[in-house]
Amino acid sequence: MAFLFGSPIVVTILLDGVEERKTIDFTTENGSEKLPLYIGDETVKGVAKVTCKEGKKYEHQGIKVDFIGQVEMFYERGSSHEFVSLSKELAAAGEITGVNEFPFEFSKVEKQYESYHGINVRLRYFVRVTVTRGLASTVTTEKDIWVHNYQVNPDVNNPIKMEVGIEDCLHIEFEYNRSKYHLTDVIIGKIYFLLVRIKIKHMEIAIIKRESTGSGPNLYNESETITKYEIMDGAPVRGESIPIRLFLTPFELTPTYRNVHSKFSLKYYLNLVLVDEEDRRYFKQQEIALWRKADKTRTKTGERTRQHKRYEGKRDKEAAEREKAGIKEPKNDDEEHEY
Repeated sequence: MAFLFGSPIVVTILLDGVEERKTIDFTTENGSEKLPLYIGDETVKGVAKVTCKEGKKYEHQGIKVDFIGQVEMFYERGSSHEFVSLSKELAAAGEITGVNEFPFEFSKVEKQYESYHGINVRLRYFVRVTVTRGLASTVTTEKDIWVHNYQVNPDVNNPIKMEVGIEDCLHIEFEYNRSKYHLTDVIIGKIYFLLVRIKIKHMEIAIIKRESTGSGPNLYNESETITKYEIMDGAPVRGESIPIRLFLTPFELTPTYRNVHSKFSLKYYLNLVLVDEEDRRYFKQQEIALWRKADKTRTKTGERTRQHKRYEGKRDKEAAEREKAGIKEPKNDDEEHEY
């Protein structure tokens, strides 16, 4: 197709082993495509195929291949923030004809973060081949990949237990068996009513995903309800206990992202909501951390992941200082009453 619009060459990127590799369905406003999945520091290699018009010669100032990891903020059009940038020369300045193939390999390149496509931000990895031609137009082609990072069981995973309520009206105790869950885990807990003087109609629990991008006056928070279940119907009485069992497998979840490249965070919350007979809503949100557990089976390429990241990971200095100073994340604008 490029020939039809006057380009003297067509550049194609062919990644090795993509036919045998697991793929991830990636959907954008322009449609959907399947991206090959890479785990941790797996090697990215392939061939850059440069095809010239039949019988034509093409003079160039050099051909290079880049492996890029970057964060794109959708409200900063035209700008991106690179955290991985590796470059290799495929060919020095010269002349090419016909079909030319240039193999490339980025061996065990560190992919610190997982791929992500959210409401206001995108984290992507891609291979880019550039053919430079002096004053003439440069030809560039990109090929995206998708990255997962497996993590090991966290060393510390304490249960969540908290008593909340409204003075002289409502007093409940909720408990979840852990504070950190892998993406196919089961959340087990219970709600115990210590004092009930409000006519409760029903109670529900939801998983909330909150994406935070930017900072200061340019901070944007976007919340999305992943799922919502009614766990109680009717008025509870003092001493009543309501069990919770919530399976995470059916939902499209990602690990928790904390201050990725100082650009964005993604957190998950369990949102417990009580609704009274006048339809007033009382809620309490509790953050949980999600992490990706390694598959028990081998990948289709026959390799196990070489990189298992600790869940706690390395937080950058700015995030650690905020936590030490006790600065909390901004609250969302839910029109509910927190108890």
